[in-house]
Amino acid sequence: MKKLLRTALAAWAAVILLPACTVPSSYDPAVPHAVTPAVFADTPTDADPSAPKYVALTFDDGPSPRCTPRLLDGLAEYGARATFFVVGCQTVKDPDIVRRIAAEGHQVGNHSYDHPQMDSLTCAQALADLQKNDDLLRRLLGEGDYWVRPPYGLCTDREAAALSVPLVNWSVDTEDWKSKDADKILDIIYRQQEQGYVFVTVSELLTLKGVTPESGVTYHSVK
Repeated sequence: MKKLLRTALAAWAAVILLPACTVPSSYDPAVPHAVTPAVFADTPTDADPSAPKYVALTFDDGPSPRCTPRLLDGLAEYGARATFFVVGCQTVKDPDIVRRIAAEGHQVGNHSYDHPQMDSLTCAQALADLQKNDDLLRRLLGEGDYWVRPPYGLCTDREAAALSVPLVNWSVDTEDWKSKDADKILDIIYRQQEQGYVFVTVSELLTLKGVTPESGVTYHSVK
């Protein structure tokens, strides 16, 4: 079985194409809140204006029994795919929602088990929390590479280097965690589709852009 953590630390590199944006300073596990569109791919100015413009929308902190099913219904209606970085302590409460996410063609990622403030933990503690969630996802969904988004986007070089999967942060924060309104998010998707945007998973976006994802590398966006 492939593990989330490498057996030895390797060289670490980071790809930072756009600055990270603000995130909520506190986490309430009873109310999953952060939904952030991330990893934008901008169409070059000399490209065919009629060509698709791809964007990867990501959802953090769920699954939420109040928000996630409505989001999944809307994504299915619009033919859009997204990436859901789930928290273990929420997943154990609503495992069927996570199964549905995967079954409907979306990418599932690891957003930690307890959503800790990573910079308040030792490296070993932070990695153990991520590994606990990775183990849970493997039991629930089967073997796979569950890419990591660390809580609040915080991860040390040493922690990143220990991971056997890529890390994904974001290029734009919609701050929807302030309203927790799934319908507002779906309205944004509809309006962006009207402008020619195609919503894909993070892994699909990297493939479309010819980028080979690397373990331990942090991606904010791709061009």
